[in-house]
Amino acid sequence: MTDADDAPTLDVTPAAAAEVLSLRSAESDAGSLALWVEVAGANGDSYTYDMYFQALTDAAPDDWQGERDGLPVVVPSASVERLRGAVLDLDGEGEARGMVIRNPNRPPASPAIRPDLPAPDLSGDVAQRVIQVLEQQINPAIAAHGGRADLVAVEEGAAYLRLSGGCAGCGMAAVTLSQGIEVTLRDLVPEVARVVDVTDHASGTNPYYEPAKK
Repeated sequence: MTDADDAPTLDVTPAAAAEVLSLRSAESDAGSLALWVEVAGANGDSYTYDMYFQALTDAAPDDWQGERDGLPVVVPSASVERLRGAVLDLDGEGEARGMVIRNPNRPPASPAIRPDLPAPDLSGDVAQRVIQVLEQQINPAIAAHGGRADLVAVEEGAAYLRLSGGCAGCGMAAVTLSQGIEVTLRDLVPEVARVVDVTDHASGTNPYYEPAKK
């Protein structure tokens, strides 16, 4: 996979391409779809990513296009420089197997958290109920992937969590929070309106798939 400079913006290993092609086969009109990969934001000193299937013909002239083993890949122009030199690979075994983007690029540094601030009080009723849900339901579930979630603070309807173990540095963390932890906490602790990840994700990330965009 090469561009005009003979260096791919995003390389894809054969194993990753085979996995993506298998997933694409379940989509309608699969042959017209490309894998689109873009930077969705940042978490700590790593980028987070959005991956989805969309028609190859939707690509604009300034979007980067590549191909691996019959899989067309598109990187929207806004993400090209932030993904330049990255590799999409397949990592892990069994249930822990998933996609990983190894990206040499890093987002601009975020301001450090002030160490002189007092530790938050977790003795309140809402905080204790959040901790109970984490310990009894959420952590046993994500422990299967070597992960753990700990409450850092509860403030104005937001529960601030720090992920560790297999969740730290994992691009699936955003999905774990939004589709798993946040849903569970909001259901069982109605005072929690949203969940905020304050983990310092210092390693590569595992992106996730969305259905084909129409």
